[in-house]
Amino acid sequence: MTDHSDIDTVSGTATTGHQWDGIKELNTPLPRWWLITFYLTIVWAIGYWVVYPAWPLISSNTKGVFGYSTRADVAVELANLDRIRGEKMVALGAASLADIEKDPALLALARARGKTVFGDNCAPCHGSGATGSKGFPNLNDDDWLWGGTLDQIMQTIQYGARSGNPKAHEGQMLAFGKEGVLKQDQIVDVANYVRSLSGLSTRAGYDAAAGAKIFADNCVACHGEKGKGNPELGAPNLSDKIWLYGSDEATLIETITNGRGGVMPAWEGRLDPATIKAMAVYVHSLGGGK
Repeated sequence: MTDHSDIDTVSGTATTGHQWDGIKELNTPLPRWWLITFYLTIVWAIGYWVVYPAWPLISSNTKGVFGYSTRADVAVELANLDRIRGEKMVALGAASLADIEKDPALLALARARGKTVFGDNCAPCHGSGATGSKGFPNLNDDDWLWGGTLDQIMQTIQYGARSGNPKAHEGQMLAFGKEGVLKQDQIVDVANYVRSLSGLSTRAGYDAAAGAKIFADNCVACHGEKGKGNPELGAPNLSDKIWLYGSDEATLIETITNGRGGVMPAWEGRLDPATIKAMAVYVHSLGGGK
């Protein structure tokens, strides 16, 4: 350590007295402009705390002298938008689904409102483009678990599937392996038979006759004799090459073994009736509605 009065011979600047490996630390003050700017930011921050909403309280926050916030501006703008839309939304809520599709003005409003609400509430599962993902249906195709008419789509949105709502869709795939209904070799045979229904390749040497019999004995009641499905039960069409969880043998074996029972929430009570109608119209307009 060196004395604080030590002057560096190269720069002519006093040192701090700290030294490491022969290197001395210069006692160089911060630039005055930097210090002034720093102190001004402190003053600015204090002024901001006083003028604008800033400090959190137990159930709210300080309002500030000006009482201004961009959040409040947004709330006012949304309230104005709701007021402007008010009469039109009332008309939308009063019209039937069929009448909405016949009226260009109501149809345009329903699609615009439905798209916004879909993005806020449905996109996390179905995707922003409604193309779905594993376990979440693609709403652009013509394959529907519970039916693709306007009325059927609205019913599904209102009450959901296995949502706990008394009017919800309740069909569920039985866990044939887990419940001991089918043995492993039987599951393999029926999985390959299901793949054959949509023209997919099958495991070499699998027992097609046994697979067909197992399907007839256990699956026809829901999926139909030719695997075309049943919207009343939420049983998917197994012959159209559209798969919710995947069509590879391993996935089908998992499905048959453990069953499936995805949940869709009921939007009744969360969204107003007019908005639910708008969302039904929007989903129906995506291209896959019947």
